[in-house]
Amino acid sequence: MLKGLWRAILSSSLLATMCCFPSVVIVLFGLSSVSAAASLSDTLYWGGEGWGWFRPTLLAVSAATLAAGVVLHFRRSGVCTLEEAVRQRRAIVNTTLLAFSVATVLYLIVNYVVLTEAGIAVGLPWESSRVWTK
Repeated sequence: MLKGLWRAILSSSLLATMCCFPSVVIVLFGLSSVSAAASLSDTLYWGGEGWGWFRPTLLAVSAATLAAGVVLHFRRSGVCTLEEAVRQRRAIVNTTLLAFSVATVLYLIVNYVVLTEAGIAVGLPWESSRVWTK
């Protein structure tokens, strides 16, 4: 039963990292030079060259994906009416807060630790992005 909820949490967290993940992958597989991938990640992350809409949209779509996953989780567990939702409001609120908290922490770890270190390992100039060296 929780498999669907975990799938929603993981997919929303991975979707939120799509500003930096493609740069690491294309350098890892040799599909682009390091400078082109660094330029791509800078453009998508900081919103340069008219891409300022990308990251907020990505985060909004990630939040919507997680919200849809939470709704589907409760629909599958039998909470289909408003009356049932009111009866189980404590479980709904607690599960929703936990899901959003876990997704946020997972996003922070994947984006600012795993992808930063993977990017540095493949040659991207992200040493100044390390959270623990500031």
